[in-house]
Amino acid sequence: MKKLLKIFSLTLALLFIAANTHAAQVSPDAPAMSRIVKNGQLVLGTSGNQPPMTMLDENGKPSGFDIDLADLMAQALNVKLVIKQLPFNKLLDALEAGEVDVVISNMTINPSRNMRVAFVGPYMTSGKCLITKEENLAQADDTEELNIADMNLVVLKGSTSEDIVRTLMPKVKLKTVENLEKGVKMVADDKIGGMMADYPVCLHTINKNPNAGFISVFSVLTYEPIGIALPASDALFMNWTSNFLERLDKTETLEVLANKWLGKLMKEAAN
Repeated sequence: MKKLLKIFSLTLALLFIAANTHAAQVSPDAPAMSRIVKNGQLVLGTSGNQPPMTMLDENGKPSGFDIDLADLMAQALNVKLVIKQLPFNKLLDALEAGEVDVVISNMTINPSRNMRVAFVGPYMTSGKCLITKEENLAQADDTEELNIADMNLVVLKGSTSEDIVRTLMPKVKLKTVENLEKGVKMVADDKIGGMMADYPVCLHTINKNPNAGFISVFSVLTYEPIGIALPASDALFMNWTSNFLERLDKTETLEVLANKWLGKLMKEAAN
């Protein structure tokens, strides 16, 4: 851990050097980057309800892997981070409207989203799994095993989980929610068979609710590349973010964040 903290400190130093040694002048052909530098702030769009990636802590303050990543991004740009919490299915609308500069919210890169906005990454790869009390569901190896008429599932509205269920599991009775905590409660109260979510969310939910009766043995059902969403009209901002993310990867800073937010959960799931 000392080694990782040392790497993290070194990366911050390198980010600050990069931010402070270049002139704060941006090409007029880079509208998003120009706005960020001019306003002195990076406006992040995030759902705040996908722990441990993006969530609110006990004081109602945004926290999580994605928030730390956005904070590093703002520091590298030498600007202030401003966070806007929005429903997940409204995040790309806000990005397209210029209401936020970037979306970092455990968002999977997929073709339909990529036709609307640009993506950089992935900075993490994940997969879908189920939060359930029923062991036969938790051990499903693929979506075909779950595609049965008496199956009831809940998903986050506008997520790839919703796309997967509607496309690959048409027999399933599907319920959508704008807050994952509502879905978790529905499963805990036996009102629905299970909730499909990304692997880190499943780990966090099971760890946070040790007495809910959730099954902790589950399989990853899909491949989910998680990326940073950016305005489609700013090639410079895309290039800058790509280089920024590569710097974090090569200096093992992404590993530091993964250990901070997912390390303990991964170890407990393996035991």
